[in-house]
Amino acid sequence: MSRQIDQLWSGILENIKKEVNGNSFATWFKPIKPAKLEGATLTIQVPSQFFYEWLEGHYSVVLNSAITKVLGPAAKLLYSVIIDSSIQSMQLPSMKKVSPKAKVQSNINERFTFDSFVEGDCNKFAKAASMTVAKSPGGTTFNPLLVYGGVGLGKTHLIQAIGNLAIQNGVVNRVLYVDSERFTMDFIDSIQKNKTTEFSSYYRNADLLVVDDIQFFSNKERTQDEFFHTFNALHNKGKQIVLSSDRPPKELNGIEERLISRFQWGLVVDIQLPDLETRQAILQKKAEENGLELPGEIFQFIATNITSNIRELEGALIRLLAYSSLKGVDITLDLAKRLLKDVCLPQMRAISIEFIQKTTADYFGIPDDMMRAKTRKKEIAQARQLAMYLCKRLTDSSLKTIGLHFGGRDHTTVIHAIAVVEHMMEKNQLREQVEAIKNKIEIAQL
Repeated sequence: MSRQIDQLWSGILENIKKEVNGNSFATWFKPIKPAKLEGATLTIQVPSQFFYEWLEGHYSVVLNSAITKVLGPAAKLLYSVIIDSSIQSMQLPSMKKVSPKAKVQSNINERFTFDSFVEGDCNKFAKAASMTVAKSPGGTTFNPLLVYGGVGLGKTHLIQAIGNLAIQNGVVNRVLYVDSERFTMDFIDSIQKNKTTEFSSYYRNADLLVVDDIQFFSNKERTQDEFFHTFNALHNKGKQIVLSSDRPPKELNGIEERLISRFQWGLVVDIQLPDLETRQAILQKKAEENGLELPGEIFQFIATNITSNIRELEGALIRLLAYSSLKGVDITLDLAKRLLKDVCLPQMRAISIEFIQKTTADYFGIPDDMMRAKTRKKEIAQARQLAMYLCKRLTDSSLKTIGLHFGGRDHTTVIHAIAVVEHMMEKNQLREQVEAIKNKIEIAQL
């Protein structure tokens, strides 16, 4: 059987080679291993969650087409994804065939769990309320639960995590996640096909209804009327309703008062902008999910520059991971600065000699006025020399100007300081300190 799978996979790879360039083929298809063949269902093993997501997002059409050519129109593809030394099976959504019962749950993204949700002061209360609802849908006073906050702050993740935990614990049979646009389109479609009864039955028989982005119900009068009756039907039966919005109910323009009133029957919680530490934790979590260890300065740089949107945070990290995989290079701070310059905050301001002096002094724990003092104490002299070296590297100032800023020293003293630091860096005695201070200066100036 193993030989048969290998031969089939070789044929599939030959078809893929015709569609992608050599570099992409080597990066994304050579690492794949054929794991199992059952009838027309092929299971392939990929090295990480990131690898799976990249293939699905960029090469699913190519991959599925090649497999269909070899295995026929009934071909089906399964993934085995290696996560933390274990293997989890996944199936491509585009080729997924589900039973009617499973279809009710198919809109819930299994990756959106409470375990993968990074908690911080900005979302702690919202997460706690969501977990309470997930453990006892319809059994608390939090019905409906409405989570609101800006774009990309994790609302969708959190409300789908409720569905996933409720399913996992077996406390519900029928869970339905839908965004307001999908609800509206389903309703319009049911009117056109004279199937409004089926539409109502579909939505009103859920044990847990999760509706995302309810602000888009604005000014859609018939849709709001239908949702009003759906809401009442579920609430009267003690079924759980979970909603999300980009603003609190009272600020929802174009929404009927009777709906706004019902949105506030239960609990309304908000998700705020994540602080720097939470943003860094989110990035670290994403890297860990993909089995990667990156220097803390990478997380600090991205988190410092992207402050208002978790999706952009993760998108920036994915861009670095993709580039690293495609080019076969390590992710460094310099690479991050170059690749992410279009999503960074305004470009770095001109670095002043005074700022370099202060940052260096703070790093060594000495008063910054000692940089200009006449003392020759070893620890101060070394800090002064290192600061002079950084001034030459990070500013356009002349040697004479640098010397004047360090207590009126002449240019020969600056030359000597630079030579001393370079010599010690060659011996790896000061390199770590120099890079650490340099990074602090550059990040602080963004």
